[in-house]
Amino acid sequence: MSDSKTFTSSANGGGPQTIIVQPSSIWRSWGARLLFGALGLSVLFNIGLYGAYYEYYATTEPPHERFHSGDEFASDKIAVLSCEGTIMPPFTERLIKQIDHVIKDDKVKGVLLVVDSPGGLVADSHEIYHRLKKLEEKGKPIYVQMKRMAASGGYYIAMGAGVDGRIYAEPTTWTGSIGVIIPHYDVSQLADKFGIHSEPLKTGEFKDALSPFRPLTEGEHKLWANILDQSFQKFIKVIDENRKDLDADAVKVLATGQIYTADDAVANKLVDEIGYEEDALAALKTKLGLTKARVVSYQSQTTLVEQLLGSMQAKQPVDPWRIVVEASVPRAMYLCSWMPALPR
Repeated sequence: MSDSKTFTSSANGGGPQTIIVQPSSIWRSWGARLLFGALGLSVLFNIGLYGAYYEYYATTEPPHERFHSGDEFASDKIAVLSCEGTIMPPFTERLIKQIDHVIKDDKVKGVLLVVDSPGGLVADSHEIYHRLKKLEEKGKPIYVQMKRMAASGGYYIAMGAGVDGRIYAEPTTWTGSIGVIIPHYDVSQLADKFGIHSEPLKTGEFKDALSPFRPLTEGEHKLWANILDQSFQKFIKVIDENRKDLDADAVKVLATGQIYTADDAVANKLVDEIGYEEDALAALKTKLGLTKARVVSYQSQTTLVEQLLGSMQAKQPVDPWRIVVEASVPRAMYLCSWMPALPR
C-alpha cells in the first residue's frame, strides 16, 4: 500500500494534471540515523569487550591468566599455581615463570600451591622452593593443597609455604618419601656375557664413578654417599625451618624414604589438615580478610622450539648406545620411585 497521495487539478484552463504528494521523510531520516548510531555504539562496545577479553585471557607474554573460580569482577586475586608430574625441565621453567608473574602482580594477595607430583630433580625442586620463598618475602601467604601424591620433591616444594602457611591433603593423598636417590645401573655381568669390556680414557679416579659397566669401588661409594648426605641434610633443614611443630631430630625419624598416608602425615605433623581444594581456598581467603576474591590460574603454552624439538625427537630412531651412555649421567633426585628413573 502506497503512502503517497494523488490530487487532480486544472491549471490556466488546461487539461487535468496529476500531483503526487510524498509524506515528509524527516522521520525516516532520523530513524536511519538512530539505527546507524546504535549500530556504531554496539560495534565500539564489542570492540571494548574484545579488548578487555584479550587483555585478561590472552596476554601477549606467557603465562596466560585464566579465571578459576570466585567473584570474576573482584579486583583482589588469589593465584592457583599447579605442580603436576615429575619436577624436571621444561615444567620447572614454566612454573617458575608463573611464580615470577605472581610476584609482580600486586592484585594477587595470596597463593594456593596445588601439588600432584612424585618429586624430581634435586636442583629443580630447590629452585622452585627458592622462588616460592620470594613470594613469602613479598607478603603473599602461600597455602598448599596436596592431590594424589606430594612426595619427595613434591613435599620439598610444599615447604615454600613457610611457617605461617597451611598444608592440606586430600583423604587419599600419599606424601613423605623424604630422601634422595641417584639412579645407577650395573650391567657388568651382562657385558661380560656378551664380551663387552669398558676401558675409558680418563684423567682421574672418579671421572667414570657411575659407569654401568662395573661395580662401584669403595672409594666411589664414599664419594656418592657424601653427595647424597649433603642433599639429604638440605631436605631435613628445609622441613625443620618451615614446619613449626617439627625439629631436625623429629624429621630424621620420619625421613626413611617411606610413604605416609594423609592420616599418618597429619599425625606426624607433616601436614596440617585433611581437606580439598575448596577448603584450602576458603581458609586462605579468610586469612587474607577478603570478602570477595577472583581466583585465577595460569597456562603456559608450549613454545615453537619445544614443539619442533619434540617433533624431531619423535622422528629420530632409538639409539641404544645413547641410552646406555645416558644411564651413567649422575642425577640426584628427590623422587618417590621403586624403580630408578630411566634416562630421558
